[in-house]
Amino acid sequence: MSRHTSAEGRLPTNPWPFQGAVHMTESGAIRVLIVDDHAVVRSGLAAFLQICDDLELVGEASNGQHALRLCEQVQPDVVLMDLMMPGMDGTSATRAIRQQYPCVKVIALTSFHEPELVQSVLQAGAIGYLLKNVTADELANAVRAAYSGRPTLAPEVTQALMHGIAHPATLGHPATLGHDLTARERQVLALLVKGLSNGEIAKHLTVSHSTAKFYVSNILAKLQVAGRVEAVALAVERNLIAPL
Repeated sequence: MSRHTSAEGRLPTNPWPFQGAVHMTESGAIRVLIVDDHAVVRSGLAAFLQICDDLELVGEASNGQHALRLCEQVQPDVVLMDLMMPGMDGTSATRAIRQQYPCVKVIALTSFHEPELVQSVLQAGAIGYLLKNVTADELANAVRAAYSGRPTLAPEVTQALMHGIAHPATLGHPATLGHDLTARERQVLALLVKGLSNGEIAKHLTVSHSTAKFYVSNILAKLQVAGRVEAVALAVERNLIAPL
């Protein structure tokens, strides 16, 4: 891989001839941009890509804002996009990239496969959705497929989507609110009832702050409430919380 840029994007600006253009390297390699807020994950993905002669890592970004800047600078063909990041998250970044550079293909690469998250990023324009336990071969094949315009979904993601179709969320029926919370979400809800912040929840569960934020957002959406106070009130009223 001959070209590589840091998460801060310190390559000189090289504007695209026109928005949405796709540019391959002289060697014909597919140009890949990695977006993840964890440096260790970025390093691992870079190592995956290095074993493939037809793939070239042209940049790394630590969040959505960095990704947008680098899309102009390094002109990727495919973006590997984490979803849970501080600042601009992966779904918002995917939507912005697809709007500004419609020929760039985005593959969501995350540890989560909740139906709501899958649907939101696919609706934002992602062509693929993979989990971070993907093998090097699976990742490389997904990048090639995305470049060719073919979608790739992890089996767990397909199953989650099918479950969402078979068991759609029930809206407008207060008696059912909270019934679709997962065991982990009920655990997080119990911590909300105790008054813990997202940071404290992350520390208690030994997860990242962005992961805790995702769980809280998911809980608010499922309970159809606007904030934590309403969620806590509903949790106590309906006895929705899990024992700690």
